[in-house]
Amino acid sequence: MKHLLNLLAAIALLVWGTQLVRTGILRVFGANLRQVLARSISNRFTAALSGIGVTALVQSGTATALIVSSFVGQGLIALPLALAVMLGADIGTSLMAVVFSFDLSWLSPLFIFLGVVLFISRQDSNAGRLGRVLIGLGLMLLALRLVTDSTEVLTRAPAVKALLASLSSDLLLEITTGAVLSVVSYSSLAIVLLTATLAGTSVIPLDVALGLVLGANLGSGLLAVLTTTRSSIETRQVPMGNLVFKALGIVMAAPLIGLWLRHVRPLLGEPATAVVLFHFGFNVIIGAVFIGLTHTVARWIGVWLPKVGKKTDASTRHHHLDPSALATPSLAISCAAREAMYQADVVETMLRGVLEVIKKDDIKLAEDLRKLDDTVDELYSAIKYYLTKISREALSDEESRRWTDIISFTINMEQIGDIIERVLIDIEDKKIKPGRNFSEAGMAEIAELHERLIDNLRLGMSVFLNGTVRDAQKLLEEKARFRDLERTYATTHLGRLSANTVQSFETSSLHIDLISELKRINSHICSIAYPILDSAGALAPNRLRPMVLTDQP
Repeated sequence: MKHLLNLLAAIALLVWGTQLVRTGILRVFGANLRQVLARSISNRFTAALSGIGVTALVQSGTATALIVSSFVGQGLIALPLALAVMLGADIGTSLMAVVFSFDLSWLSPLFIFLGVVLFISRQDSNAGRLGRVLIGLGLMLLALRLVTDSTEVLTRAPAVKALLASLSSDLLLEITTGAVLSVVSYSSLAIVLLTATLAGTSVIPLDVALGLVLGANLGSGLLAVLTTTRSSIETRQVPMGNLVFKALGIVMAAPLIGLWLRHVRPLLGEPATAVVLFHFGFNVIIGAVFIGLTHTVARWIGVWLPKVGKKTDASTRHHHLDPSALATPSLAISCAAREAMYQADVVETMLRGVLEVIKKDDIKLAEDLRKLDDTVDELYSAIKYYLTKISREALSDEESRRWTDIISFTINMEQIGDIIERVLIDIEDKKIKPGRNFSEAGMAEIAELHERLIDNLRLGMSVFLNGTVRDAQKLLEEKARFRDLERTYATTHLGRLSANTVQSFETSSLHIDLISELKRINSHICSIAYPILDSAGALAPNRLRPMVLTDQP
């Protein structure tokens, strides 16, 4: 029983080490990996090569599938090129299996020691995240050694020998078992390495091991499909196409296992080496065969998963918040930022409509604009919930600041939407229904404030998107100008009251409230600049002027 528990613990350690390496690499190179993929996808062959390189680094074809799926979902690359990337990704994963099949156990203590030192001393830096990667590699190598030691002890037991002697090859069962293990462990690489180790210690026959390897390949394709089930149609097409490649490859390879064992196996030496080379050869051949059929498979997927027309109801539109991107935190941050920009577009639509409602007394337009506040609130809730699902530990310092900026930006947009809704209600109750009108001078003042507000909102969106200090300073300067202008117009309105202007008397309360609310909206817009200026050290510690304090009697 003890030896069996040791084996299970070693397997768990292998899976955990793989997870550490994958998450660590994505934390350090996440944004750069996306740039490499985006820039190198010019044709099918360069796309496949980029898939090999990125996946060999990440050690996860599933992670690459999620990144590429997000690209397709955002319309950045075509589906055939994305499928070519996935063919390369499968080769990259199998290449790493070959590397780990060598006896590198002597590197395990070195990797773990260096990794722990880097991680503890510099946790919040890229060096600390690289230390996490080294810890994961060390644990993987240690786990492979522990699996070998545990299986050697287990195979000496009479009961295990009798069980192994009774094993007979059932290819369909082996493929199913390998697929299930790959999905459960979230790593086909770990299952292939485990299978190779078990075959090398004679725990399982070689033909059974090959069936498990085919199943692990199928499982990695299933895992990506399951991970993207709630994503858009465009995003789901890539994993589905990759699964088609794997399924067709298994159909081609399964009948040939016997021939491979008879003619190729004698040339490969140890059983463990034979397993990983079979895995590598399988993916290389699949890539070579299907690289020319990516357009054909893309057409099949287009029929099976047809694109749906764009919905016109903004409240149902959250397609930037791609759940599959959560596996790559830097990509998820970009998705959230894009959705926040859409929220700002809705707010701008509301703000623009306010002046039309005032000028034309359009109650129907006012009702439509107030309904848009529900959309703004829904977008805020969706973005906030999406961001909470991103692990803050998985973010770099810059990405963590961006996470905070997005939250702050969406809060300001949500509050602006609420203010606009209240303004529209006041306009209906105090102007449209009673049939009142602003004076000509008062209307001109409101129009000027409104125009400045639109310009400031656009500038605020630019500051949020680009994060330039110069634009942030300009936006903050606009806050003071707008405040001074609001005070001036409040004074001139009081002057019109003193001159007994009838229209000014009738709309006085609404006029004062309106310019005050516009100032509040402007304050929320200008708040976008504070995080940018604070990060650049451009904010003064105290805005109060120095005062001489005197003792009071």
